[in-house]
Amino acid sequence: MAIPLDQITSMPAFSPYFPPPPARYRNAKFQYVYFRASLEAIDRVLPECFEPSPDGMCAAIGLSVPWCSSYGAFDESVLSVKCVYEGTEGWFAPVVFLNSKSSIPAGREIYGTPKVHADFEIGFDERVMYTNTLVGGTMLMGVRSTMHRPADADEMPSGNPAWRIKAIPRADGNGVDVLQLIDVTNTPTDQVIHVCRAGDGVVQFNPSPIYDLSDFTPLKYFGAFYVELDMTENWGEIVKDFLAE
Repeated sequence: MAIPLDQITSMPAFSPYFPPPPARYRNAKFQYVYFRASLEAIDRVLPECFEPSPDGMCAAIGLSVPWCSSYGAFDESVLSVKCVYEGTEGWFAPVVFLNSKSSIPAGREIYGTPKVHADFEIGFDERVMYTNTLVGGTMLMGVRSTMHRPADADEMPSGNPAWRIKAIPRADGNGVDVLQLIDVTNTPTDQVIHVCRAGDGVVQFNPSPIYDLSDFTPLKYFGAFYVELDMTENWGEIVKDFLAE
């Protein structure tokens, strides 16, 4: 019996490359460094439905996932920028780097998260945690932070709403088949925080012929946080379908 079209969620149709949400994460380690970048740099990476937040706030994030039910173990880094959509302040991730084989297509196809492949160096050097993101032999983004004081998760700047732009091109080259604004704010549930600490952090961006973020050199720092947690990752929310108008 052939596979009904209304039961196909991704390909291969008989055995999808990645399972649908929910995905369970155990002991995921997150490193956040908050800083201010130039509004020109932020505007350069924003789709036109957004405008930069006047404060130029950004976050460089490194994370290491030792176990995930859907994607196995992987490492990731994120640049997230504060922006405004129709009068509401939120955050947009212009690029996300991973070393995962299955999480990259899942993130792009389900949520529109702009995931691309990278190599990583993640570890601790005495009291400093570091996340180095490498593409084409270049360290595109380096994140370093301490965690010398206890903290509460409520101290961290709100990263919500957390927006993505889901874009899938037409096969004939004439524009896109999908162009949607996605909110992943409520995607994580069942969060259990095991560790939350704070400290100081720095971020380094280097020039590259692709994914060049060198104009995001920080103008000011706003501190750093370290979090270890368990969570469940669920479906996102379609805020706006740009092609439906």
